Amino acid sequence: MIQLGLIGYPLGHSLSPRIHKAALNVCGLPGNYSLFPIEPDDPNGLKEVLDRVRKGEIAGLNITIPHKQNVIPYIDELTPTAQAIGAVNTIYLRDNKLIGENTDAPGFLTDLNKFLTTETRTHGENSALVLGAGGSARAVAYALVTDGWQVTLAARRLEQAERLAALFDGVNIQELNLRTFQRSNIQLIVNTTPVGMTPDIDHSPWPENIAFPARAAIYDLVYNPRQTKLVRDACTQGLPATTGLGMLVEQAALSFEIWTGCQPPRDILFEAVNQTDH
Repeated sequence: MIQLGLIGYPLGHSLSPRIHKAALNVCGLPGNYSLFPIEPDDPNGLKEVLDRVRKGEIAGLNITIPHKQNVIPYIDELTPTAQAIGAVNTIYLRDNKLIGENTDAPGFLTDLNKFLTTETRTHGENSALVLGAGGSARAVAYALVTDGWQVTLAARRLEQAERLAALFDGVNIQELNLRTFQRSNIQLIVNTTPVGMTPDIDHSPWPENIAFPARAAIYDLVYNPRQTKLVRDACTQGLPATTGLGMLVEQAALSFEIWTGCQPPRDILFEAVNQTDH
């Protein structure tokens, strides 16, 4: 039996168990995917679950908010991607070492490129505005910069944004005054904050009285609810907008492949996610 799981807090609305159980089934692998809700200030709880990976009791773990950086001190080795991002969302054991990987960045980029039209991206410089500066923002900024985007961060915690910007060339910082972006040449806005996530569904990280840039596409990493206020507001303005459900599936599939060597068909995983609506 393959034991897999997710560390984070809170985890009540996670769709990861559905995705990974579907992956196990389609790959013909007996196993379970469990949730490990560990509060932000519980390093002992974190260490206990990671020790189970060391002992071989758990084959692999996903890591989500707020532990994508908290787990790093307990890991033996980071992959080059995780090292560059400074955040981990996938853990596994190799040669008796705990390895930290980040599948958020490639998962995000794969889904983003499915979402964007050729009209959205120009042949010149492509500009993206990233809301937030946490672990998810690190993965998004890394993915965008490596894909040739010019990235601007808008975050409440300026120090956190400065630390992130220092990691990558081509990342600028904007204080959280989004009025200046009304007339800017932003082609993409990515929300990496939890604002708008269930149960906080009536809020958006974008200020109410400010229009979106005229030609921007909106990508909200929040996927629960299925249509966030940010996405609804963007659609009202006639802009292309999507949630992070595709990224969730893509990063999960990449993690699953690392753990098991099996590539689950994406359509099966999407089908599993959509069953939650019934």
